[in-house]
Amino acid sequence: MRPINEELAYDLGDFFKIFGDPTRIKILYALLQKDMCVSELVETLAINQSALSHQLRILRQNDIVKFRRDGKNVTYSLDDEHVGILLKNGIEHISHKNGYSYEEGGEEI
Repeated sequence: MRPINEELAYDLGDFFKIFGDPTRIKILYALLQKDMCVSELVETLAINQSALSHQLRILRQNDIVKFRRDGKNVTYSLDDEHVGILLKNGIEHISHKNGYSYEEGGEEI
């Protein structure tokens, strides 16, 4: 096996830093359940819109979430299936290691 490319290792480190914030994890988990507009996310996560917008901007800039605009409504979703897979695997790993109850399908952890 050959060592990982230095640039790839750096980019991967930056990528995983995005998952290091609990608010962003909550946003991603909500979007794993379904696509949502900003008002739905604010209500679901009980977070103020300013804080949510800040975190969504970080997630968008790092290609973790994407959005589509329909008039004034902006709906967010995970950027692709890989993001969902990483999140699910992380949840399953931590749930297993720490004894949390987690079932796929949207039940609260």
